[in-house]
Amino acid sequence: MRTIELTYPHMLILEELPETVAAIGFFDGIHKGHQHVIKTAINEAKNRNMESAVITFYPHPSVVLRKEKQQVKYITPLREKQEILKRLGVDKLYIITFNSELAALQPEAFINHFIKGLHIKHLVAGFDFSYGHKGSGNIDTIHDHARGAFTFTKVDKVQCDNEKISSTRIRKLLSSGEVEKANILLGRPLLVDGLVVKGAQRGKQMEYPTANVMTNQEALLPKPGIYAVKIFYKQEKYEGMASLGFNPTFEDNLKEPILEVHIFDYNNELYGEELLIEFHSFVRDEIKFDGMNDLKVQIAQDEKQIRQLFANHHNDLSKCE
Repeated sequence: MRTIELTYPHMLILEELPETVAAIGFFDGIHKGHQHVIKTAINEAKNRNMESAVITFYPHPSVVLRKEKQQVKYITPLREKQEILKRLGVDKLYIITFNSELAALQPEAFINHFIKGLHIKHLVAGFDFSYGHKGSGNIDTIHDHARGAFTFTKVDKVQCDNEKISSTRIRKLLSSGEVEKANILLGRPLLVDGLVVKGAQRGKQMEYPTANVMTNQEALLPKPGIYAVKIFYKQEKYEGMASLGFNPTFEDNLKEPILEVHIFDYNNELYGEELLIEFHSFVRDEIKFDGMNDLKVQIAQDEKQIRQLFANHHNDLSKCE
C-alpha cells in the first residue's frame, strides 16, 4: 500500500494518476461499519479493474475547529490505521492534512480538488459523511458536485444489537472498561503499541517482572484497571496481564496512567523493545493495597483467573455481522 500525504492545495497531476475507486472518511477505529465502506470500495475497484484508495484526514477536525487546544486520543492512531488498511488490501492511502485552509474550503471546491483532482471515478462513503466548509456538503449534494465526473455509492449504517456501530459508541465502551464489547464492534481486539522503558522494578521484587510500556500519546486507552492481554513481540504471541493506571499502592500524584505488562512464562529483558498489546478482558478495578505482600497475593489471584480465562474463553468477534 502506498501512502501519500496531501495538504491543500496539492500538486499532484491528474493525468499522471490512475483511475481509482476511493472510500472517504475519518475512519477512527476502522470498526465494522468503516470496514464495510472500505471493502465496498475495494470490491468496486476489482470489478472496474481500477486501483482502490482510502481518503482520510489528520488531525481530527476538532483539533482545528475548537477554540481551546485539543489533545485528541485516537482509537487507531495514524500508524495503526495504516497497518489495518494495508491488511484489508487497500492499494493507496491519501492522508489529507486537516487545517484551517481545508476547513474553509467550499464543498464543490473540495470535490473538484480532492475527488476529481485525484482521478477518483467512483466514491464510496457512509450515509453520514459530510465535507466542505462547516460540513455543508453531504450525501445529498455529492451528485450535484460530481457533475458526471464520477459515480457514487452511499453505504447505510451497520448495526449491532439494534444500535449503530460508531467510534463514539466504542469510546464509551472503552471508558467503562467494556473491551470485549468494544472488540466485537471493532471486529478485532483493541491494539496498543509502545516502547518498553525502565520502571520502578517493583514487579521483579514480587517475582512478577513487568514491562513498563510507553504508549503513543495519541492512543486512546481503556479505563484504568487490570486486563487480560496478549502481547506480540518479534513475531511471537504471548498471554499475559496488564495493569493500566496510577499505581495507588505506591504513588500519590501520577498525572498520566502507566501501562505495565507481565508476560506469562517469559523472563528476558525487553528494555528498548517495541510491544503490541491486545486488550481482551477487563478483570478488576485498580485497588490501593496496604503493602507489597497484599498486592502480590492479589496479582497471583489475577494470574490464575486470567490463565483460566484464556484457557476457557473464546471471543466471538463475528457477532452482529
